[in-house]
Amino acid sequence: MTDTSLQQGLKNRHVGMIAIGGVIGAGLFVGSGAGIHGTGPAILISYGIAGLLVVLVMRMLGEMSAASPDTGSFSAYADRAIGRWAGFTIGWLYWWFWAVVLAVEATAGAKIVHGWIPGLPQWALSLILMILLTATNLFSVGSYGEFEFWFSTIKVVAIGVFIVLGVLAIFGLLPGTDSVGGSNLTGHGGFFPHGYGAVITGLLTVVFAFMGSEIVTIAAGESRDPGRAVTKAVNSVIWRILVFYLGSIAVVITLLPWNAGSVATSPYVAVLDNIGISGAGTIMDVIVLTAVLSCLNSGLYTASRMAFSLAERGDAPKSFSRTNRRGVPYVAIWVSVAFGFVAVVFNYTSPDTVFLFLLNGSGAVALFVWAVIAVSELRMRRRLEREAPERILVRMWLYPYLTVATIVGIAAILVVMLFDHDGRPQVLWSMAVAAVVLVAAFVRHGRARAAEPAMADMH
Repeated sequence: MTDTSLQQGLKNRHVGMIAIGGVIGAGLFVGSGAGIHGTGPAILISYGIAGLLVVLVMRMLGEMSAASPDTGSFSAYADRAIGRWAGFTIGWLYWWFWAVVLAVEATAGAKIVHGWIPGLPQWALSLILMILLTATNLFSVGSYGEFEFWFSTIKVVAIGVFIVLGVLAIFGLLPGTDSVGGSNLTGHGGFFPHGYGAVITGLLTVVFAFMGSEIVTIAAGESRDPGRAVTKAVNSVIWRILVFYLGSIAVVITLLPWNAGSVATSPYVAVLDNIGISGAGTIMDVIVLTAVLSCLNSGLYTASRMAFSLAERGDAPKSFSRTNRRGVPYVAIWVSVAFGFVAVVFNYTSPDTVFLFLLNGSGAVALFVWAVIAVSELRMRRRLEREAPERILVRMWLYPYLTVATIVGIAAILVVMLFDHDGRPQVLWSMAVAAVVLVAAFVRHGRARAAEPAMADMH
């Protein structure tokens, strides 16, 4: 008989570093330049709003995860709090999101490595990177945790050193630097050079950089003390966002003019060049590659665990729940990486058609996930208070008011995206994909309900 149980192979230090490093993606190092260039210094407010939204969502998810740790995380909670259709839909959408991310990150990583080894084609490098991280995930959950521990450590140390050097340079405490004060924050068209509305446009650019914070609640299900791991991770989310995002972006826009061409292209490299760090471009390439590999590693882990959870609940092929003797859901891993590599192929063969659809079709999934988490917490909290109040180890602040406010905020962002030139395709295509999955959910569960009386008659 095939085993279908996961092993609790993640150590506390693994879960702790997954929580800290999970929020630092390649988008922070690369994508932040576009946000700064399009919004100006006011991008700090955009990051602040997005960060506040993530803090609230993580608090809600932490409340549910600490009370009932589950590898399916918010998909499992949606299943119980809203209905089977909700758990099915958001679970598959989340799997879809990470499977597409695998392709995006593998392509980004291959582009960096291709610069060092131009003799190898990029598609082959993408395949090599995916095979390496697949092997890591297939070996054991502990090996995934160990790799992620070191990937995250590198990212955290890099951001920490960057902020320290940046602050010293801002105050003129590094050799060859002069104090800049707040001149760059107000001296190039003011703090709001593109007007107040640009803050919202900037928000649309940066909000998706925070996707991945929730991975720790999935990983906690394979740790030895899930409740404690989730509680610590949720309690640390505020300082993580303050330091890594707001702290590092504040260094960039304080030290350099926001409208400098180098800031738009690669803000972190521009800062390192400015303070006289030789080889800044190569250093940042290594750090970005680390962030890409971390995202690949966690993306494959997350997609496979969501597929595993869906299979356990009867919402995916039963084979997805098969595990090897080390407790690894190998079928779910292979299916996820296969879809990811097919997407990589489309990125090279049909970048403006099929791959663009894949990107747009997953573009708003983060907001859908956050909305489902909020609605689930709104309903599950009442049930917990009534049936098992002692299990509420983490409490959402000002419940239910902040929960409702979060739902309204997420809905407002989706509406604004509909009126934004770049955001509209993401919302519409993501809604189209969600509609297809939703229909599949009702068909699947309709058949299951129809089969129940027949099974009862046989017995």
